[in-house]
Amino acid sequence: MHPITRRHLLKLGLASGALLAAANSPAEALVNIVVSGGNFTPLPIAIPDFGGSDPSFGQQIAQIVRDNLSRSGLFAPLSPDQMAGIVGDVNTTPAFADWRGKNVDALVMGTVERGGQIQSSVRVWDTAAAQQVVGNSYNADPQSERRIAHIVSDAIYASLAGDSGYFDSQVVFIAESGPKANRRKQLAIMDQDGANVQILSSGSSLTIGPAVTRNYSMVAYTSYDADNPQVFVAQVGGKAKKLINNAPMSFAPEFSPDGGTVAFSVSNGGVTNIYAAGVNGSKPVQLTSGAEIDTAPSYSPDGSRIVFESDRGGQPQLYVMSASGGGAQRISYGQGIYSTPVWSPKGDLIAYTRQSGGNFQIGTMKPDGSGERILVDSFHAEGPSFCPNGRVIMFFRDPGGDSGPGLWTVDIWGRNEQQIKMNTYASDPNWGALRTS
Repeated sequence: MHPITRRHLLKLGLASGALLAAANSPAEALVNIVVSGGNFTPLPIAIPDFGGSDPSFGQQIAQIVRDNLSRSGLFAPLSPDQMAGIVGDVNTTPAFADWRGKNVDALVMGTVERGGQIQSSVRVWDTAAAQQVVGNSYNADPQSERRIAHIVSDAIYASLAGDSGYFDSQVVFIAESGPKANRRKQLAIMDQDGANVQILSSGSSLTIGPAVTRNYSMVAYTSYDADNPQVFVAQVGGKAKKLINNAPMSFAPEFSPDGGTVAFSVSNGGVTNIYAAGVNGSKPVQLTSGAEIDTAPSYSPDGSRIVFESDRGGQPQLYVMSASGGGAQRISYGQGIYSTPVWSPKGDLIAYTRQSGGNFQIGTMKPDGSGERILVDSFHAEGPSFCPNGRVIMFFRDPGGDSGPGLWTVDIWGRNEQQIKMNTYASDPNWGALRTS
């Protein structure tokens, strides 16, 4: 594989002036993105402050877009100081030679206006070819100012990287507060960049392991009911109900792709098996059986298979079975303990936590167990979750001592590791799909 050059990210050959919808139907990139060794060079891109009747609002939106694209690791936006005095103008053809002189390969010109809705018009240009790559208008609810920036970021990402973006998405997680010996853990949801945190539970009981449906309509999580863990489901922001009754202990829920079923574990007398039940409280169906500990189920994106963790081979490893249960195939054979598997939205990878050599690791492998790659190796890192396009993984890390955990991201090539800036300790991320409404 050859390392990608910065020009490889450009989508070339589109007619100047064509208006193309890029947010939901990304065009194929010139070549597939390949990252090898340390030779990857992010695409230099210029995103001047957006034009419009409110300059401060245009500046705010443009900066969120710059931050999004920069965090992806695929783009290197110019700083605002390098574009001083330049404001987005979607009605004028840029002076391409000037931007090439700044070593810019892609240019974004945008405007944004408040009204009955927030509306933004954007044009993305390839400066070398002096051609437009994409041009379109996007809308968002007036109460969601930051969201228009995420929608625009996705359109830019899709037009240049040949894949859908992931910025207009949310993450459910556990917000942690208080002293370590008496840590309060509450269900919460946030934008993928750590903004707009909303606490969804009272914190009166310990809450862990959340999951969210693709359309963000429902959440499932484990909460301690009378000192026993039980799976609860709820409409986001609504009243929770126990998924099943009369279970000694239930935990580790995960939704099926259509959101109609929850797979979870039930423990009784030292034996733990995986079950599935409808979100409406239908009778649970047992999917595994035996005297082992089977837990942490995750559905394939087509809903046909489940990857899970089991110690049936002597210590926890990863197995794949049909979503209806039955025979399971072991897929992990490395040194150490494997746990918390999660299937990529694309279906091509499974991410997991591995404990080996005294460290925690975040890794990926193909669904048949081949191609194992360790992305993160540190004192404590666990609980991976894929972004909507499968290129970035969020996990949590705890530095130990009197501090608390935080959320981090790394791409599937093991590069661009960075912390999500938040005002709370956080763990157990579960990344939802792109929002559609």
